[in-house]
Amino acid sequence: MAEPLMAAAPAPPIPLTRRASLNIVAFALDLGVKTGVSLVLTPLLVDRLGTALFGVWEMLGRLGGYLAAVGGRPAEALRLVVASRQAAADADHRRALGAALVVWLIFLPLAVAAGAVMAWVAPVITGVAPEHYATLRLAAALTLGATLLAGLATLPESALQGMNLGYKRMELQAALNVVGGALTAGAVYAGLGLVGVAGAQIAIAAVSGLCFWLLARTYVAWFGAARPARADTRKLLGLSGWLSGGDLISKLLLASDVLILGALVSPTAVTTYVLTAYAPRAAVAIHGNAVGAAMPGLGGLLGDRQYERAQLVRRELMALTWLFATAVGATILLWNRSFVALWVGADHYAGTHVDVLIVLIAVQTAFIRADAYIIDAALQSWLRVVISTAAAAVTITLAIVLTRAFGLAGLCLGVLAGRTLQTVTYPTLARRCVADHSPALPIGFARGLVVTAALFGAASALGQQLVASNWLVWAAGVAGTLALTGVVAFVMGLSRESQHAVLRRATEVLRKPRPRSRPGP
Repeated sequence: MAEPLMAAAPAPPIPLTRRASLNIVAFALDLGVKTGVSLVLTPLLVDRLGTALFGVWEMLGRLGGYLAAVGGRPAEALRLVVASRQAAADADHRRALGAALVVWLIFLPLAVAAGAVMAWVAPVITGVAPEHYATLRLAAALTLGATLLAGLATLPESALQGMNLGYKRMELQAALNVVGGALTAGAVYAGLGLVGVAGAQIAIAAVSGLCFWLLARTYVAWFGAARPARADTRKLLGLSGWLSGGDLISKLLLASDVLILGALVSPTAVTTYVLTAYAPRAAVAIHGNAVGAAMPGLGGLLGDRQYERAQLVRRELMALTWLFATAVGATILLWNRSFVALWVGADHYAGTHVDVLIVLIAVQTAFIRADAYIIDAALQSWLRVVISTAAAAVTITLAIVLTRAFGLAGLCLGVLAGRTLQTVTYPTLARRCVADHSPALPIGFARGLVVTAALFGAASALGQQLVASNWLVWAAGVAGTLALTGVVAFVMGLSRESQHAVLRRATEVLRKPRPRSRPGP
């Protein structure tokens, strides 16, 4: 049989910006479905478990976050290592995955011991009655066991993300979110209480791990584990240790609020706080997932020492973060009271002053996380861990003191003030990671601050007067407010250069990759 005159042209590689945009779309779908499931599931949990037990469940979730940090974060370390050397040989990647498995096993005894202690003291931390100690300890053990299993199950997903292929998980992750919600709803409908809800988390972790293993086998050519060299294990163990420490400190900074509030006030106050903070926390999650989806590309730039491009990416990221935080924050301040009232009842809204403080914490978190991702992408996690340790000590101290004095508002003030150290130092660390020697504060910083303050003040004042009568009115108001505040912030808060950068990046994200022309015969 005659050979063809020319071989079929290989598929063109997906450009960096386009691949990052696909990852962001995947995360957006994931978060959209997850948010939708949560919006349906939360009122059900509040109704079936009761206000106090729902607060206890939220506190157990925070304990699970602590345990995830103690587990070593090998999946996160694997993602960063793979992202920083995507062009490495397949054997190197397999050894990295093997090293991640070894690291998980190294941290496992410590994590099991910590989980046992957490499960035993959970009734004391949450303040439940003595007759419920055994039930709560069982629920805590199941929740923490699911956390340990998830630490292993996320390794295949990290391989996909490290290779900048996170978008391949799009439909699967959305489906898993629905399945997880259905399992949790089934448990609570069956009257299994906290124990049933916690048990559902183990099933979710197991199913997710199996599905992602099959997905990684399909799309990552090198996927598989090889026996690592000692140098591979030491490198990943060191990185994982710093990530674990940083994550633990982060949890102390971001998750201790619920535990402090529950211990010093009541689990019922936790429910009010969590429900009022739902929209701001969802916004922070949207921003964090979008930024995280783009980080493998930045890690590749830093690994190749393309610092000029990395500096440009960071500047664009900061401009987009400010634009997002200002528009979304103002929208939440205007409509959050109506949202909570329509969703779970007006009695669960914490009030305007607390709402403003929660939104300010969310804005602060968005900027801290953006720079933290950059520091981690440069494999310099230890830098932020040192700063975060000091910030955690100050934050927890202030939160305890101010919560005792002023309740829920005092908790928010303590968190906001305690994390100022990160707000000041992280930008300097991130700029150093991308070799940026420009002034620490951009020229338009003051202008952006004034615009944010004006929009937040106006939205907060109007939010005390406006109450949506139904979901249709609320949705229309949110859409209109988001569009209006976005345009105002874009026009009045960004410099001409930043406006062009944002528009250029948006155009690149939306543009379809052009097919490579086929060579002539």
